[in-house]
Amino acid sequence: MYERHQQWMVQFGRVYKDANERQKRFQIFKQNVARIDYFNAANNKPYKLGVNQFADLTNQEFTASRNGLKGHMCSNTATTFKYENATALPSTVDWRKKGAVTPIKDQGQCGCCWAFSAVAAMEGVTKLTTGKLISLSEQELVDCDTKGEDQGCEGGLMDDAFQFIEKNKGLTTESIYPYKGKAVANQPVSVAIDAGGFDFQFYSGGVFTGSCGTDLDQGVTAVGYVEYGGTKYWLVKNSWGSSWGEDGYIRMQRDVDAKEGLCGIAMQASYPTA
Repeated sequence: MYERHQQWMVQFGRVYKDANERQKRFQIFKQNVARIDYFNAANNKPYKLGVNQFADLTNQEFTASRNGLKGHMCSNTATTFKYENATALPSTVDWRKKGAVTPIKDQGQCGCCWAFSAVAAMEGVTKLTTGKLISLSEQELVDCDTKGEDQGCEGGLMDDAFQFIEKNKGLTTESIYPYKGKAVANQPVSVAIDAGGFDFQFYSGGVFTGSCGTDLDQGVTAVGYVEYGGTKYWLVKNSWGSSWGEDGYIRMQRDVDAKEGLCGIAMQASYPTA
């Protein structure tokens, strides 16, 4: 296991300040790897876990440094974000294939997932209205959108980010319409999820089915949905770099029994309009 940790350190460029810190991180790494290996060996889920760049962090450390979505000030009533009896909609939508999604980005040790989620949705609607895919600045939101709930690395809300862009005569000029059920068929959509679990931290591939709750703590972007072989899932763009998940993306089961959606994905959907 020590050699495996050494190789992992080289792969992800990890350097520790002293021997004590290195030993501490090795113990955490060893525990995480053992749990990941046990999960994969059981082979009873449609997804796998992997030893990624977060392998020397406890789950508490991971969620504290990465997940920065603030609780919504409005009602948490579940929405109609699922697709039920919507025969007029295409069975599969992938905005990546339509050139409306920029490459995966990495928010680093900053709880600004809300900014990355909002910007990804803005990039999508900009492509649809102008024909140009432009990588927009999350840093502008982090540095300048500091009123109300949006507080840089301390967390924020996608809805508030859209309002900031609108008020500052950014890329959108019309009002924001949250909680729209058929939105992903028309454009990428900002959504919030509960990404605080161990399985989410180390997800590496497959259709994610949980376990997770509805304590929304991570802003992401739904960039499509697929129905294949009887399995329905969302295509979700995260902001933890391309080493996490499926090159930075996760496939999440959709049309689950819970009206909140898997990991609460149906609870806070919003998108900008051009």
